[in-house]
Amino acid sequence: MRFMLYNIRYATGPKMHQSMRSSRRNLERIAAFLHDQEPDLVGLIEVDHGSYRTGGKNQAEVLAKTLGHYHSHAIKYDHRSFWRRVPVLKMQGNAFLARDRIRNETFYFFRQGMKRLVIELELDHVVVYLVHLALGTRVRHQQLADLYTLIKKTTRPCIVAGDFNLLWGEREIDLFLAASGLQNANRERLPTYPSNKPRRHLDFILHSDAIKVRSFDVPRVPFSDHLPILVDFDVDVAEDKRSTERRPFCSCQEKQSYLQAI
Repeated sequence: MRFMLYNIRYATGPKMHQSMRSSRRNLERIAAFLHDQEPDLVGLIEVDHGSYRTGGKNQAEVLAKTLGHYHSHAIKYDHRSFWRRVPVLKMQGNAFLARDRIRNETFYFFRQGMKRLVIELELDHVVVYLVHLALGTRVRHQQLADLYTLIKKTTRPCIVAGDFNLLWGEREIDLFLAASGLQNANRERLPTYPSNKPRRHLDFILHSDAIKVRSFDVPRVPFSDHLPILVDFDVDVAEDKRSTERRPFCSCQEKQSYLQAI
């Protein structure tokens, strides 16, 4: 199973002052990059569901069509949230793109915080949770407690992925890992933010013991303020639906130059 996690920042690019600009051109670059990696599953953080930035188009649906994948997406604010009534913000959410048919999807919301969405995606062989945790430390720790309660209910192999916003460092997550029994796929703790000079490890893919990591990479691509994470897992499945063996990811300068040119 090849899984990619990517905070695409609404496809507005890596610079903060450009966060409200049109995202069409950069979304095309992201789509080409995702297509080249041939992922089985993509977890997308900060997806525009159809504001003026996208010309009314849902970025998750556009990217799913490019990949030929199924998709699951939702707005990241609770149904009663004030932010659901604010222009542009009310179109912001997270999404999954999946090669295989989605067996079930469930949308949960944390009890605290501005960003509360948890997407639970059930595939044939694994359950995956996608989150974007709060910037505030106290609220973030409450959300981790809620997340622990949620994932302890599953008996199947599981993955927890997302932008954890661990601004105080990775020690914040140590207690969560110890309690849940999950492992960090990023063994070397490679940084993912900011994309131009990464020095913070904000984006995580955590997995249960039944899932074994075969390869891990943080591709250096310039399409967002975050870098993506690309992981190949071994999971017991009845049938491997890949027709050919995948090429290993190459983050060489030639590929970066190509992606910037398209």
